[in-house]
Amino acid sequence: MRILVVTDAWFPQVNGVVRTLDTLRRRLEARGHETVYITPDSFRTIPCPTYSEIRLALLPGKTMAEAIKTFQPCVVHIATEGPLGVTARRYCVKRDIPFTTAFHTKFPEYVNARFGLPVSWGYKVMRWFHGPSRAIMVATQGIEDELSSWGFSNIKRWTRGVDTDLFRPRPKDSLDHLITGPRPWFVYVGRVAVEKNIKAFLNLDLPGTKIVVGGGPQFESLKARHPEVHFAGERHGEDLATHFAVGDVFVFPSRTDTFGLVLLEALASGLSVAAYPVSGPLDVIGDAPVGVLSEDLRAAALKALEIPAEACRDFALARSWETSIDQFLSNIYPFEPGDFFASDASPVEVGGSA
Repeated sequence: MRILVVTDAWFPQVNGVVRTLDTLRRRLEARGHETVYITPDSFRTIPCPTYSEIRLALLPGKTMAEAIKTFQPCVVHIATEGPLGVTARRYCVKRDIPFTTAFHTKFPEYVNARFGLPVSWGYKVMRWFHGPSRAIMVATQGIEDELSSWGFSNIKRWTRGVDTDLFRPRPKDSLDHLITGPRPWFVYVGRVAVEKNIKAFLNLDLPGTKIVVGGGPQFESLKARHPEVHFAGERHGEDLATHFAVGDVFVFPSRTDTFGLVLLEALASGLSVAAYPVSGPLDVIGDAPVGVLSEDLRAAALKALEIPAEACRDFALARSWETSIDQFLSNIYPFEPGDFFASDASPVEVGGSA
Protein backbone atom coordinates (compact mmCIF):
# COMPACT_ATOMS: atom_id res chain seq x y z
CA MET A 1 0.00 0.00 0.00
CA ARG A 2 0.91 3.68 -0.33
CA ILE A 3 0.67 4.97 3.21
CA LEU A 4 0.73 8.67 4.05
CA VAL A 5 1.49 9.76 7.62
CA VAL A 6 1.13 13.39 8.68
CA THR A 7 2.98 14.42 11.84
CA ASP A 8 3.94 17.67 13.55
CA ALA A 9 6.27 15.70 15.83
CA TRP A 10 9.52 14.90 14.06
CA PHE A 11 13.28 15.16 14.30
CA PRO A 12 15.23 16.86 15.78
CA GLN A 13 12.71 16.32 18.59
CA VAL A 14 13.67 13.35 20.74
CA ASN A 15 10.65 11.76 22.37
CA GLY A 16 8.56 8.62 22.35
CA VAL A 17 6.21 9.87 19.64
CA VAL A 18 9.03 10.61 17.20
CA ARG A 19 10.78 7.32 17.91
CA THR A 20 7.50 5.43 17.50
CA LEU A 21 6.72 7.06 14.15
CA ASP A 22 10.27 6.60 12.87
CA THR A 23 10.15 2.91 13.77
CA LEU A 24 6.71 2.61 12.17
CA ARG A 25 8.09 3.97 8.90
CA ARG A 26 11.06 1.64 8.84
CA ARG A 27 8.95 -1.42 9.72
CA LEU A 28 6.27 -0.60 7.13
CA GLU A 29 8.92 -0.20 4.44
CA ALA A 30 10.48 -3.52 5.47
CA ARG A 31 7.10 -5.13 4.80
CA GLY A 32 6.95 -3.63 1.31
CA HIS A 33 4.66 -0.66 1.90
CA GLU A 34 5.52 2.66 0.24
CA THR A 35 5.44 5.38 2.88
CA VAL A 36 5.59 9.16 2.78
CA TYR A 37 5.72 11.32 5.89
CA ILE A 38 4.61 14.95 5.76
CA THR A 39 6.58 16.62 8.55
CA PRO A 40 7.67 20.17 9.53
CA ASP A 41 10.84 19.62 7.45
CA SER A 42 8.89 20.65 4.31
CA PHE A 43 7.59 23.98 5.66
CA ARG A 44 8.62 27.28 7.12
CA THR A 45 8.27 26.94 10.88
CA ILE A 46 8.22 28.94 14.09
CA PRO A 47 9.10 27.68 17.57
CA CYS A 48 6.23 26.58 19.76
CA PRO A 49 5.60 29.08 22.59
CA THR A 50 7.29 27.88 25.82
CA TYR A 51 8.80 24.91 23.95
CA SER A 52 11.19 26.07 21.24
CA GLU A 53 12.32 22.52 20.36
CA ILE A 54 8.91 21.95 18.77
CA ARG A 55 8.57 23.58 15.35
CA LEU A 56 5.13 24.66 14.11
CA ALA A 57 4.50 24.77 10.35
CA LEU A 58 3.40 28.10 8.88
CA LEU A 59 0.61 28.24 6.27
CA PRO A 60 0.94 24.60 5.19
CA GLY A 61 -2.34 24.40 3.23
CA LYS A 62 -1.18 24.64 -0.39
CA THR A 63 1.92 22.48 0.00
CA MET A 64 -0.06 19.93 2.00
CA ALA A 65 -2.74 19.65 -0.70
CA GLU A 66 -0.21 19.30 -3.51
CA ALA A 67 1.79 16.70 -1.59
CA ILE A 68 -1.27 14.56 -0.90
CA LYS A 69 -2.48 14.76 -4.50
CA THR A 70 0.98 13.93 -5.84
CA PHE A 71 1.46 10.86 -3.70
CA GLN A 72 -2.15 9.69 -4.13
CA PRO A 73 -2.10 7.47 -1.03
CA CYS A 74 -4.49 4.63 -0.38
CA VAL A 75 -4.12 5.18 3.38
CA VAL A 76 -4.02 8.48 5.31
CA HIS A 77 -2.98 8.50 8.96
CA ILE A 78 -2.84 11.79 10.90
CA ALA A 79 -0.55 11.26 13.87
CA THR A 80 -0.70 14.61 15.69
CA GLU A 81 -3.09 17.46 16.40
CA GLY A 82 -0.76 20.34 15.44
CA PRO A 83 -0.90 22.67 12.42
CA LEU A 84 -0.04 19.90 9.94
CA GLY A 85 -2.54 17.52 11.48
CA VAL A 86 -5.30 20.14 11.43
CA THR A 87 -4.51 21.02 7.80
CA ALA A 88 -4.55 17.37 6.70
CA ARG A 89 -7.79 16.83 8.61
CA ARG A 90 -9.41 19.81 6.87
CA TYR A 91 -8.28 18.56 3.44
CA CYS A 92 -9.64 15.06 4.05
CA VAL A 93 -12.95 16.14 5.62
CA LYS A 94 -13.65 18.57 2.77
CA ARG A 95 -13.15 15.79 0.19
CA ASP A 96 -14.66 12.97 2.26
CA ILE A 97 -11.32 11.13 2.25
CA PRO A 98 -11.21 8.49 5.01
CA PHE A 99 -8.39 8.81 7.52
CA THR A 100 -7.29 7.53 10.91
CA THR A 101 -5.73 9.38 13.82
CA ALA A 102 -3.73 8.60 16.96
CA PHE A 103 -3.88 9.96 20.50
CA HIS A 104 -0.22 10.07 21.49
CA THR A 105 -0.16 13.00 23.89
CA LYS A 106 -2.43 14.38 26.59
CA PHE A 107 -2.45 17.90 25.20
CA PRO A 108 -5.36 19.06 27.39
CA GLU A 109 -3.37 18.23 30.52
CA TYR A 110 -0.17 19.73 29.07
CA VAL A 111 -1.90 23.00 28.13
CA ASN A 112 -3.47 23.10 31.59
CA ALA A 113 -0.05 22.66 33.23
CA ARG A 114 1.54 25.40 31.10
CA PHE A 115 -1.24 27.96 30.69
CA GLY A 116 -3.96 27.02 33.17
CA LEU A 117 -6.71 26.44 30.58
CA PRO A 118 -9.39 24.00 31.78
CA VAL A 119 -8.78 20.39 30.79
CA SER A 120 -12.41 20.13 29.66
CA TRP A 121 -11.80 22.82 27.02
CA GLY A 122 -8.86 20.85 25.69
CA TYR A 123 -10.88 17.66 25.36
CA LYS A 124 -13.62 19.55 23.53
CA VAL A 125 -11.00 20.49 20.92
CA MET A 126 -9.70 16.92 20.83
CA ARG A 127 -13.23 15.57 20.22
CA TRP A 128 -13.58 18.00 17.32
CA PHE A 129 -10.24 16.94 15.84
CA HIS A 130 -10.68 13.17 16.18
CA GLY A 131 -14.43 13.07 15.55
CA PRO A 132 -14.26 12.28 11.78
CA SER A 133 -11.48 9.69 12.23
CA ARG A 134 -12.29 6.13 11.13
CA ALA A 135 -10.16 4.86 14.03
CA ILE A 136 -8.55 6.70 16.96
CA MET A 137 -5.48 4.65 17.83
CA VAL A 138 -4.39 4.51 21.49
CA ALA A 139 -1.60 2.57 23.15
CA THR A 140 -3.33 1.26 26.28
CA GLN A 141 -6.61 0.27 27.86
CA GLY A 142 -6.20 3.02 30.43
CA ILE A 143 -6.11 5.75 27.79
CA GLU A 144 -9.05 4.15 25.98
CA ASP A 145 -11.05 4.27 29.21
CA GLU A 146 -10.11 7.91 29.79
CA LEU A 147 -11.06 8.95 26.26
CA SER A 148 -14.32 7.05 26.50
CA SER A 149 -15.15 8.96 29.67
CA TRP A 150 -14.62 12.20 27.71
CA GLY A 151 -17.05 11.10 25.00
CA PHE A 152 -14.70 9.62 22.37
CA SER A 153 -15.75 6.58 20.33
CA ASN A 154 -14.32 4.31 17.61
CA ILE A 155 -11.13 3.76 19.60
CA LYS A 156 -8.68 1.06 18.46
CA ARG A 157 -5.61 -0.39 20.17
CA TRP A 158 -2.14 0.34 18.83
CA THR A 159 0.41 -0.77 21.38
CA ARG A 160 4.13 0.00 21.31
CA GLY A 161 7.17 -2.19 20.96
CA VAL A 162 10.77 -1.88 22.03
CA ASP A 163 14.05 -2.34 20.16
CA THR A 164 15.62 -5.01 22.33
CA ASP A 165 18.77 -5.08 20.18
CA LEU A 166 19.59 -1.45 20.90
CA PHE A 167 18.23 -1.32 24.45
CA ARG A 168 19.98 -4.14 26.27
CA PRO A 169 21.98 -4.68 29.47
CA ARG A 170 25.55 -3.37 29.35
CA PRO A 171 28.41 -3.17 31.86
CA LYS A 172 27.41 -0.90 34.72
CA ASP A 173 30.77 0.87 34.62
CA SER A 174 30.38 1.96 30.97
CA LEU A 175 29.98 5.63 31.92
CA ASP A 176 32.15 5.80 35.03
CA HIS A 177 34.40 8.25 33.16
CA LEU A 178 31.45 10.67 32.85
CA ILE A 179 29.37 10.05 35.96
CA THR A 180 31.28 9.94 39.22
CA GLY A 181 28.50 9.96 41.80
CA PRO A 182 28.02 7.07 44.24
CA ARG A 183 25.66 4.16 43.67
CA PRO A 184 22.80 3.45 43.39
CA TRP A 185 22.09 5.43 40.23
CA PHE A 186 18.47 6.51 39.75
CA VAL A 187 17.83 7.45 36.12
CA TYR A 188 15.18 9.56 34.40
CA VAL A 189 15.03 9.72 30.59
CA GLY A 190 12.65 12.06 28.80
CA ARG A 191 11.74 15.67 28.16
CA VAL A 192 12.80 18.08 30.86
CA ALA A 193 9.49 19.90 30.95
CA VAL A 194 6.79 20.82 33.44
CA GLU A 195 4.30 18.25 32.16
CA LYS A 196 6.74 15.43 32.99
CA ASN A 197 6.56 16.30 36.69
CA ILE A 198 10.32 15.92 36.86
CA LYS A 199 10.53 17.99 40.07
CA ALA A 200 8.90 15.10 41.89
CA PHE A 201 11.96 13.01 41.02
CA LEU A 202 14.56 15.68 41.72
CA ASN A 203 13.10 16.45 45.15
CA LEU A 204 13.19 12.84 46.36
CA ASP A 205 15.47 12.09 49.29
CA LEU A 206 17.35 9.13 47.79
CA PRO A 207 20.78 7.67 48.41
CA GLY A 208 23.33 7.61 45.62
CA THR A 209 23.03 9.70 42.46
CA LYS A 210 20.19 11.04 40.32
CA ILE A 211 20.76 11.15 36.54
CA VAL A 212 18.59 13.12 34.09
CA VAL A 213 18.89 12.31 30.38
CA GLY A 214 17.10 14.61 27.95
CA GLY A 215 16.54 18.24 27.10
CA GLY A 216 13.66 20.66 27.24
CA PRO A 217 12.47 24.06 28.42
CA GLN A 218 13.25 23.40 32.10
CA PHE A 219 16.73 21.98 31.51
CA GLU A 220 18.83 25.05 32.38
CA SER A 221 16.74 26.18 35.35
CA LEU A 222 16.61 22.73 36.95
CA LYS A 223 20.30 22.09 36.31
CA ALA A 224 21.15 25.33 38.10
CA ARG A 225 18.80 24.51 40.98
CA HIS A 226 20.07 20.92 41.45
CA PRO A 227 23.88 20.86 41.19
CA GLU A 228 23.89 17.47 42.95
CA VAL A 229 22.11 15.89 39.95
CA HIS A 230 23.96 14.71 36.83
CA PHE A 231 22.24 16.31 33.81
CA ALA A 232 23.41 14.41 30.73
CA GLY A 233 21.43 16.38 28.13
CA GLU A 234 20.03 14.83 24.98
CA ARG A 235 21.48 11.49 23.94
CA HIS A 236 20.86 9.36 20.86
CA GLY A 237 21.32 5.80 19.62
CA GLU A 238 23.95 3.73 21.40
CA ASP A 239 24.81 6.65 23.67
CA LEU A 240 21.19 6.91 24.83
CA ALA A 241 20.93 3.16 25.31
CA THR A 242 24.10 3.15 27.42
CA HIS A 243 22.70 5.90 29.66
CA PHE A 244 19.73 3.66 30.33
CA ALA A 245 21.77 0.55 30.98
CA VAL A 246 24.21 1.97 33.53
CA GLY A 247 21.42 2.86 35.92
CA ASP A 248 20.09 0.83 38.81
CA VAL A 249 16.45 2.00 38.79
CA PHE A 250 14.42 3.96 36.26
CA VAL A 251 12.26 6.61 37.96
CA PHE A 252 9.25 7.80 35.96
CA PRO A 253 7.50 10.73 37.69
CA SER A 254 5.07 11.65 34.89
CA ARG A 255 1.34 11.52 35.57
CA THR A 256 0.23 12.44 32.05
CA ASP A 257 1.89 10.06 29.58
CA THR A 258 -0.35 7.99 27.33
CA PHE A 259 2.17 5.13 27.28
CA GLY A 260 5.75 5.92 28.17
CA LEU A 261 7.95 4.14 25.62
CA VAL A 262 10.90 4.83 27.91
CA LEU A 263 9.42 2.33 30.38
CA LEU A 264 9.93 -0.52 27.93
CA GLU A 265 13.36 0.81 26.93
CA ALA A 266 14.41 0.85 30.57
CA LEU A 267 13.11 -2.66 31.17
CA ALA A 268 14.86 -3.94 28.04
CA SER A 269 18.06 -2.43 29.44
CA GLY A 270 17.63 -4.40 32.66
CA LEU A 271 16.32 -1.55 34.83
CA SER A 272 13.37 -1.93 37.16
CA VAL A 273 10.83 0.91 37.23
CA ALA A 274 9.52 3.17 39.97
CA ALA A 275 6.46 5.20 39.02
CA TYR A 276 3.12 6.51 40.13
CA PRO A 277 0.08 4.20 39.70
CA VAL A 278 -1.37 6.15 36.76
CA SER A 279 -2.17 5.50 33.10
CA GLY A 280 0.99 4.54 31.29
CA PRO A 281 2.82 2.71 34.09
CA LEU A 282 -0.35 0.86 35.10
CA ASP A 283 -0.88 -0.30 31.52
CA VAL A 284 2.73 -1.14 30.70
CA ILE A 285 3.71 -2.72 34.02
CA GLY A 286 0.53 -3.32 36.02
CA ASP A 287 1.25 -5.88 38.70
CA ALA A 288 4.17 -7.50 36.85
CA PRO A 289 7.17 -7.99 39.16
CA VAL A 290 9.38 -5.61 37.17
CA GLY A 291 8.46 -2.34 38.84
CA VAL A 292 6.93 -0.71 41.87
CA LEU A 293 3.97 1.65 41.39
CA SER A 294 3.13 3.79 44.38
CA GLU A 295 2.05 7.28 45.35
CA ASP A 296 5.16 7.22 47.56
CA LEU A 297 7.70 7.54 44.75
CA ARG A 298 10.68 7.45 47.11
CA ALA A 299 9.57 4.15 48.64
CA ALA A 300 8.92 2.79 45.14
CA ALA A 301 12.42 3.72 43.97
CA LEU A 302 14.07 2.05 46.97
CA LYS A 303 11.92 -1.08 46.67
CA ALA A 304 12.67 -1.33 42.92
CA LEU A 305 16.36 -1.81 43.76
CA GLU A 306 15.48 -5.35 44.85
CA ILE A 307 14.08 -6.43 41.46
CA PRO A 308 16.38 -8.68 39.36
CA ALA A 309 17.57 -7.24 36.06
CA GLU A 310 16.85 -10.57 34.33
CA ALA A 311 13.13 -10.31 35.10
CA CYS A 312 12.99 -6.83 33.56
CA ARG A 313 14.78 -7.94 30.40
CA ASP A 314 12.56 -10.99 29.96
CA PHE A 315 9.45 -8.83 30.33
CA ALA A 316 10.61 -6.48 27.57
CA LEU A 317 11.55 -9.30 25.20
CA ALA A 318 7.87 -10.28 25.01
CA ARG A 319 6.85 -6.79 23.75
CA SER A 320 7.80 -6.87 20.07
CA TRP A 321 7.42 -4.22 17.38
CA GLU A 322 5.97 -6.82 15.03
CA THR A 323 2.81 -7.01 17.13
CA SER A 324 2.59 -3.21 17.11
CA ILE A 325 2.86 -3.03 13.31
CA ASP A 326 0.24 -5.76 12.92
CA GLN A 327 -2.15 -3.70 15.03
CA PHE A 328 -1.48 -0.53 13.05
CA LEU A 329 -2.15 -2.27 9.76
CA SER A 330 -5.37 -3.77 11.09
CA ASN A 331 -6.58 -0.29 12.17
CA ILE A 332 -5.96 1.70 8.97
CA TYR A 333 -8.67 2.36 6.39
CA PRO A 334 -7.46 1.62 2.81
CA PHE A 335 -9.32 3.22 -0.09
CA GLU A 336 -9.00 3.58 -3.87
CA PRO A 337 -7.08 6.84 -4.44
CA GLY A 338 -8.56 7.36 -7.90
CA ASP A 339 -11.89 8.13 -6.26
CA PHE A 340 -10.50 11.20 -4.48
CA PHE A 341 -7.46 12.73 -6.16
CA ALA A 342 -6.92 14.62 -9.38
CA SER A 343 -4.43 12.99 -11.71
CA ASP A 344 -2.69 16.17 -12.94
CA ALA A 345 -0.92 17.27 -9.75
CA SER A 346 2.67 18.41 -10.25
CA PRO A 347 5.41 16.73 -8.20
CA VAL A 348 6.13 18.20 -4.80
CA GLU A 349 9.04 17.31 -2.51
CA VAL A 350 7.73 15.88 0.75
CA GLY A 351 9.67 15.51 4.01
CA GLY A 352 10.37 11.94 5.11
CA SER A 353 9.59 10.30 1.79
CA ALA A 354 10.63 6.69 1.31
